[in-house]
Amino acid sequence: MKRREFVALVGAAAAAWPLAARAQPMERVRRIAMLSEFTEPQMQPLIAAFGQQMQQLGWKDGSFRIDLQVAIADAAQFEAAAAAIVGTAPDVVVALGSRAVRALQQQTRTIPVVFTLVAEPVAQGLVESLARPGGNITGFTNFEFSFAGKWMDALKEIEPRTSQVMLMVNPGNSGALGLAHSVEGMGPGYGVKMTIAPVRTAAEIETAIADFGAAGDRAIIVLPDGLVVSNRELLIQSVNRSKIPTVFPFRIFAVDGGLLSWGLDFAGVYRQAAVYTDRILRGESPRDLPVQAPTKFELVINLKTARALGLVVPPTLLAIADEVIE
Repeated sequence: MKRREFVALVGAAAAAWPLAARAQPMERVRRIAMLSEFTEPQMQPLIAAFGQQMQQLGWKDGSFRIDLQVAIADAAQFEAAAAAIVGTAPDVVVALGSRAVRALQQQTRTIPVVFTLVAEPVAQGLVESLARPGGNITGFTNFEFSFAGKWMDALKEIEPRTSQVMLMVNPGNSGALGLAHSVEGMGPGYGVKMTIAPVRTAAEIETAIADFGAAGDRAIIVLPDGLVVSNRELLIQSVNRSKIPTVFPFRIFAVDGGLLSWGLDFAGVYRQAAVYTDRILRGESPRDLPVQAPTKFELVINLKTARALGLVVPPTLLAIADEVIE
């Protein structure tokens, strides 16, 4: 468990988030805690986007402070991080991922929580309904289950021979597991045999890829989770070495050498989270702020990787890409 303090500064300096607080005289500094299953370097640009949006909403230099807690390993680490956050009694908590929200839910029913990157929050028991969350928790979902069809469409376009797909998922992430089952149900419609591969550690990621094999009709879809984000270098190297076409859930995978990613604009989500945080700090209740579904997804294609894998990306897919990496 790691804790880090970030303080809001204006202008270009906002991205640096130095440690020294500079509060306005006679003004109470609002304290915003963040709990994430991403590492601190991965959170830095998201915190910067959040802070910049807060400033655009009228929060001046030093009027708010961000304290980051990172938990990656297991439920015990999330519980400890959540307990530490609640013990400091922040004004609002922004939580990334289902495990973070569940841990906070066990610790407090009063401190407002704004979540990000959570699938099916109603099914997980985090909120009563999307329109009326009903408690101290609200936020922004990551993937609608129907979106998974885009991953399959992309795979079939880039490698029409695909007839077997491995769905790599962390079973400890109930939202991602539900999404994996949704994708699995699409198999017959695409003429594809689906296999769910549960992975909990870096070693299990390597084993799953090795066991799946590298036949020309095989492909992988990686379900969203902090585990795969933290181990993305290993994951990308393993699938590329095995020459397995792989679709990833987030842009950072394609930027780091993955074939293709189709997923959320993270910075945009954190700007949305800042809007809800602002509304809560100004007196609104999370119970009255509806849970919102994502509105923007980014398709990123790494042509260099495609060539290395011996794949030709069709013009129809390139035409709809938000970014093409040469």
